[in-house]
Amino acid sequence: MRLLYVEDEIFLGKIVKETLESRGFEISMVTDGDLAVEEFKSYQPEVCVLDVMLPNKSGFEIAQEIRKADPGVPILFLTARSQVEDVLKGFGSGGNDYLKKPFSMEELIARIHNLKNMSGRKKENTDTVSLGRLTFYPAKQELVLPDKETIKLSFREAELLKVLTENLNSKVLRKDILLRVWNDDSYFNSRNLDVYITRLRDYFKADPGVEIITLKGVGYLFKSGS
Repeated sequence: MRLLYVEDEIFLGKIVKETLESRGFEISMVTDGDLAVEEFKSYQPEVCVLDVMLPNKSGFEIAQEIRKADPGVPILFLTARSQVEDVLKGFGSGGNDYLKKPFSMEELIARIHNLKNMSGRKKENTDTVSLGRLTFYPAKQELVLPDKETIKLSFREAELLKVLTENLNSKVLRKDILLRVWNDDSYFNSRNLDVYITRLRDYFKADPGVEIITLKGVGYLFKSGS
């Protein structure tokens, strides 16, 4: 698996790079934020691992530029910051997952493999899903509204909407959503889920027949007029 690794802490970067290479990864390591996007375009990695605090350009800024070039490549942030606002900013800039420093190499490797696997499943799904007057394109991570406006969904938004559409007009447990979309049903991710449910509800205002009903203490019921 080809991996772009952007990290300005040379000692940490050397350890991570050598460990990943010993597990069969091909690594291109960049230490300056300004060089990351060009390296991404030339190297064409399968997964990007970005430190957040970098010289000249932050990991969030790099992710936004990478997303313009490739909407589907998985992006994992490494950060010493774990405030909800910071993590949500990371997801908003195009990130798919985050790992808090200090981290174990085993967890990093597991998360990289998981992102690659999820990306593969996403590419296989080329169907369209009709939701009342809205249309969901899972592979492109797009939601088209009745007025033809196209909303580009984040990776998590698209994954969450896929779970809901797979359980259309039937109950889906909150814990099942967390394990499917975040691979972890921790309290922190549960708060993230609340934020993403609110975002989807805002999109669905374009068709009142499409709604996410909260089943208190249980999960959600996703209803559509289609």
